[in-house]
Amino acid sequence: MSKWFDETLERIKKATGTRTQVQLAEILNIRQSSISDAKRRSSIPAEWYIKLYRTHGLNPEWLSDGIEPVYLKPGKGKISADNILSETTAQYGQVQSRGRVVPVSSMAGEDSGAEKWEVQQVGELNIPETFYRPSMVVLKVEGSSMEPAIRRNAFAGIDETQRRLMAGDMYAVHVPHQGVVIRRVFFDPENSRFILRPEDPQHPELFIPVQDQDKLVVGRVVWVMQEV
Repeated sequence: MSKWFDETLERIKKATGTRTQVQLAEILNIRQSSISDAKRRSSIPAEWYIKLYRTHGLNPEWLSDGIEPVYLKPGKGKISADNILSETTAQYGQVQSRGRVVPVSSMAGEDSGAEKWEVQQVGELNIPETFYRPSMVVLKVEGSSMEPAIRRNAFAGIDETQRRLMAGDMYAVHVPHQGVVIRRVFFDPENSRFILRPEDPQHPELFIPVQDQDKLVVGRVVWVMQEV
């Protein structure tokens, strides 16, 4: 079965209060074998959506893709939408899913040649509500220097209030005239500087003087969203 089919079937069961194929077959007025056939094909018949709209007022788009509202005819709903949404897995990363939509910025910034990095929005991302914090910037990772820990095209949440460098943690740091890089930071006391070390040894280490950390550090990496 596909992930999409599993999530759609989960939403149908939550919204109808069913747990077994027998119970669901009764709600849909179909044979239990029809559900087994749908699982084998990883496909939801259109008739199911129509039936659930007519009997329960359910929104076909929510059943299929998680796009709210849950009900198009709230008066027919047997279970409150809030209860359903609190128990149903959301498809985070999609703008339409439940969570919080935040802007995504490029690592190059508004002007890659500038001495100061300025946010340049390149898109939006839906993240879990627990990931959000007011002092956060979300970056789309454009390089491979932190692979395999952070892959190219991943999304990294940066907390801008956490700018004091701690050895071993990952930070987003502005490199003048280049943009922002993400590196793991280590302290070099002999030279009064911080080492910005990539995960991939094919990429070079970078260095920033201790006195420049407040000026160049964007913030600490607090979460990463990427495909596994």
